[in-house]
Amino acid sequence: MRRPVENRYSYLHLWREFVVFHGRPNTAKRLTFELRHPTLKGNMYDSTVYPEDSTRGESDRKTDEDAEKEAQVRERIKRAKAFVGVDEVTKIEFMIPLFAEVLGTCLLVFIGCASCNNWNVEPTVPQIALTFGLTIASLAYLLGPISGCHINPAVTLGLLVTGNCTLLKGLFYIICQCCGAVCGAALLKVILPSTPTVSTSVGNTALGTNITVGQGVLVEAIITFLLVLVVHSVTDSRRPEMKNMAALAIGLTITAAHLACVPVTGSSMNPARSLGPAVIFGVWEDHWVYWIGPILGGLVAGAIYRIVFWSKIKDDDEASYDF
Repeated sequence: MRRPVENRYSYLHLWREFVVFHGRPNTAKRLTFELRHPTLKGNMYDSTVYPEDSTRGESDRKTDEDAEKEAQVRERIKRAKAFVGVDEVTKIEFMIPLFAEVLGTCLLVFIGCASCNNWNVEPTVPQIALTFGLTIASLAYLLGPISGCHINPAVTLGLLVTGNCTLLKGLFYIICQCCGAVCGAALLKVILPSTPTVSTSVGNTALGTNITVGQGVLVEAIITFLLVLVVHSVTDSRRPEMKNMAALAIGLTITAAHLACVPVTGSSMNPARSLGPAVIFGVWEDHWVYWIGPILGGLVAGAIYRIVFWSKIKDDDEASYDF
């Protein structure tokens, strides 16, 4: 009796199956060689009998897609952390710029508002304008390399819009600016003599005669808009020639705004500057004007500079009066 012949798969048979496999239409059900011959899995025939669109290729592509998605998620998380600024504010060194913001705003309110008081002589608009402008310029040279010398919530928010200030850093800066302004107004009230000839208003900002709150908001928004645009311009890394003139340019901008608008709104341009005297003297009439106007102006200025004037992201992490 003849013994049964076992099924043995020759090379010719394997190549015939490979050709038949590729000759089938795309809609046909494809079976891989691995299913028919599991004993050959992982041997020398793998690169020959597995087509590119087989199950193994699909799993590789899915793995690559998953890895790409994970990389995108990690990148989004990294950007979110950079925007929030958790790493920056948790360092002990962050206390130094916070103190600089408190000190700068305190000196600004103390010296600037002192020029608004009647020291037996009625203050003039040029006197007030030059005092605020020169004070800002001096503080910018002093505190610029330390904290950026924002000393103004509107400036901080404008830099936040352009990505030059992290969220938590901006929040802490604004809190410190408000605290510094209150301290400056309190110090000024302490040194004021209690005589009828000396005003004790501590430099409160108020709307001029026949000026509506809408007009006040618009004026404050416009002059703050100019200030924040100038701050972005002179601190732009594309303009290194302005590096040594940043403080002067900002001081002149504040002086010009005060010369024009002190009779209209008091030319605050700074919510913290108005908050300090309001807290100490207790005058809150139309106080919201000096928050809404400057904040709107700062936000719009930051957005316009970012969208229209900014051609590339700055190389420096600290974009303010740092020169």
